[in-house]
Amino acid sequence: MTFDHEPLLRTVTTIDRAANAYTERLLELDPGFATELGRPGHETEYRDYAPAGLKARADAARDTLAQLAALEPVDDVDKVTLHAMRERLGLALEQHGSGWQLAELNNIASPPQEIRAIFDLMPTATVVDWENISGRLANVPAAVDGYISSLRAGASSGLVAARRQVLTVIEQCERHASTDGFFASLATGAALDSTTPDTPELPAGLKSTLVANADLARTGYAALVSFLRDDLLPLAPDADAVGRERYALASREFLGSAVDLEETYAWGVAELERVIGEQSAVANAIQPGASIEEAKALLNGDPARQLKGTEALTQWMQQLSNAAVADLAGEQFDIPEVMRTLECKIAPTQDGGIYYTGPSEDFSRPGRMWWSVPEGEESFATWAETTTVYHEGVPGHHLQVATATYQKGLLNDWRRNACWVSGHGEGWALYAERLMDELGYLSDPGDKMGMLDGQRMRAARVVFDIGVHLELEIPEQWGTGTWSAEAGYEFLRKNLDISTGQLDFEFNRYLGWPGQAPSYKIGQRLWEEIRDARARKDGAAFSLRDFHTQALNLGSVGLDTLKEALLEH
Repeated sequence: MTFDHEPLLRTVTTIDRAANAYTERLLELDPGFATELGRPGHETEYRDYAPAGLKARADAARDTLAQLAALEPVDDVDKVTLHAMRERLGLALEQHGSGWQLAELNNIASPPQEIRAIFDLMPTATVVDWENISGRLANVPAAVDGYISSLRAGASSGLVAARRQVLTVIEQCERHASTDGFFASLATGAALDSTTPDTPELPAGLKSTLVANADLARTGYAALVSFLRDDLLPLAPDADAVGRERYALASREFLGSAVDLEETYAWGVAELERVIGEQSAVANAIQPGASIEEAKALLNGDPARQLKGTEALTQWMQQLSNAAVADLAGEQFDIPEVMRTLECKIAPTQDGGIYYTGPSEDFSRPGRMWWSVPEGEESFATWAETTTVYHEGVPGHHLQVATATYQKGLLNDWRRNACWVSGHGEGWALYAERLMDELGYLSDPGDKMGMLDGQRMRAARVVFDIGVHLELEIPEQWGTGTWSAEAGYEFLRKNLDISTGQLDFEFNRYLGWPGQAPSYKIGQRLWEEIRDARARKDGAAFSLRDFHTQALNLGSVGLDTLKEALLEH
């Protein structure tokens, strides 16, 4: 059975127009955002990473909030928009006021990664596409200079990222600045995308310009390395913990809700123990009497559950993703035909991690799942990653993000494209993993073990992240005293069954991006609480598919907004 439906339509309201105008302003301020959406124009440019650029974004938020203050909602969609924008934009002003945006630096989600990563989303099919890439390469040094000026301003106010983060980013930037790094490889490997043998070559002049501009980009990153090593590193604090005030602000950013941090920490400890108990039961099902570690060893020793090489990994991801789309469309979810394409790809970097990028507004560029494979890793276990495909693809991020893109007639541009709340988005993806278990897609005990391993990791991150950054007491089952980064690393090593390279990446990520990692599991907790409350409210009339449709049609919003929209309206 298949099911399709047309996008919903409604009359554009005054609040929609204010939200759309704010989104257009964001697109003007950030050409990279336009590239993410597949919007033409400004393809060679970067946003202003200097303090003036940060101020311009804050001014845009302030002006929009002032405009919204005089407006009244005309329907439930407007009520959600108003609630969400007041929460998100108000928080953005608090963050700008804290000054920490001037010191933004970590191993995964800061300007050094952003400036490079935008090239992953730029099309490469035509000569014009490569001219745009060349132009943006030439503008890398100016973007880096702006970023350096913000770091200088932050440092002058005593705001500097931890030493561990500075050292990690230095290593990343050194790789990009090298003669065989990302920029050099992008230029030397430039070619038109095509499957036909008679595809024309890029003009020789353009190839030369690409190489020259890639050298400029490399020079920009080399300058960043010098600044980080010579100027910022001597000022960087040794302490990784960011403290309660900064952590609470970051937690609200990623959740759209102010949670009780001590209660959430205690819940994380209990949830971790519960998941470990589930794993023990599954291990016994794999082999009676087996420990979790013994059961995993059996799974890893099964040739049928192993993949060799990234090509085999890509094919396996694609096949599993396609099957999930085919099975779920029209049964548990409404999935329009245009959303049923999801590309699974190996990322051009080797930093570690798996992530999703959404489709362009017209779906000419489909949603994509990217796997960043650390150098030297050639073996992959399907039992451990089946749930990851559901997390990143369908019914996880792809269904969530693509639905918001699809509902152009229902949601304003800000709701569809500019609002992303990690606790909502990542919480949904974890909810999707558990849902696939409930629907029987993880009935194989190996795949179930893989899902539980992911849940265990996310629960451990709640404990680690809050515990380390707030320097709370270590639970007695995991040690004594208060949390430190070193104690946290050993704790993660016991609970995250990943390679050393991946573990080091994740460890640095949690320390440098406070509040983000726990948002997955906390978001899942709140999603499940909202679904259960809605089921109680609707009684016999409750429909899980209708709940999913209504929830996804909201787009990404803060979790307080989600709760109000699904339970109060």
